[in-house]
Amino acid sequence: MQKPKVSVIVPCFNEEKFIAKCLDSLLSQDFPKEDMEILIIDGNSKDRTQEIVREYIKKYPLIKIFENPKRYTPFALNIGIKNAQGEIIVRTDAHATYENDYVSKCVKYLEKYKADNIGGIQKVVSKEDTLISKAIAASFSNLFGTGDSYYRTGSKEPKEVDTVFCGCYRKEVFNKIGFFNEKLFRSQDMELNMRLKKAGGKIMLIPDIIVRYHPKSDLIGFWKHNILDGVWAIYPLKFVKTPLKLRHLLPFIFVLSLISLLIAGFFCPSCFKLFLGIILLYLAVNLYFSFSVSLKEKDLRYFFILPLVFAVRHFGYGLGSLLGLIKIFKD
Repeated sequence: MQKPKVSVIVPCFNEEKFIAKCLDSLLSQDFPKEDMEILIIDGNSKDRTQEIVREYIKKYPLIKIFENPKRYTPFALNIGIKNAQGEIIVRTDAHATYENDYVSKCVKYLEKYKADNIGGIQKVVSKEDTLISKAIAASFSNLFGTGDSYYRTGSKEPKEVDTVFCGCYRKEVFNKIGFFNEKLFRSQDMELNMRLKKAGGKIMLIPDIIVRYHPKSDLIGFWKHNILDGVWAIYPLKFVKTPLKLRHLLPFIFVLSLISLLIAGFFCPSCFKLFLGIILLYLAVNLYFSFSVSLKEKDLRYFFILPLVFAVRHFGYGLGSLLGLIKIFKD
């Protein structure tokens, strides 16, 4: 049986620390190399990213590089799709590495389940061998840190979902529902998948497909990352009418409630008491999940750092969502 042609798209910008690992993992795929191409879409990187990629191109003709003058991810993805020769599009992330059967499993399950998009479990791995970096990674795969994002928290069996990390699409999907929304510098995958579901498409999460993702490794970078995640959870409503999941709104509701109660507390003592009650309840829940992770990791040190990591995650995301709402009315 003839294998379908697969185009692997890798958007990147200033990824000199990760692009080689990403490419090595893609080149180690057990999918036939003659049926695969790897398209690097670079946003005019200022570091050695392009130099590294061009060294790989000399050795591996299946790798090609394209310029993305507008830098941001949705532009890169659309450039990749339009230049792709394959009938199947594997959307990847330069900050990730892939099991050697990643592509073959995506193709296999895409056909098996007659799906339009297939994705796997995002196994978050710390960038550095530090407690902070490991705690940040642990927070991504915990219910308290990510809500019901099954591609992060995991699933025991294949299941139909609303979105997946990265994803493997039939190219014909983009002819039916259009390309990635270039107004969305983030959240473009979620919006496209919502559009796909609305059009009757099928998105499947397959637990034995593994992606290893490397998040920010320091609290300042993690804080900035969550602020931006929060902004782009709400700000896309300015451009597209897409229903948000409760997990996207909870940090916003939480932070907005605290700010409102704190302000009201200057005029209403009971409001200030409610503010303190919510803070104490949050602290108790935070400590509970921090302790459960420390038991899972068999390292009690997590219990002392994870409360801060979870707080950075929730308050950063919530404040970012508030900024996103302000941005909607301001712009």
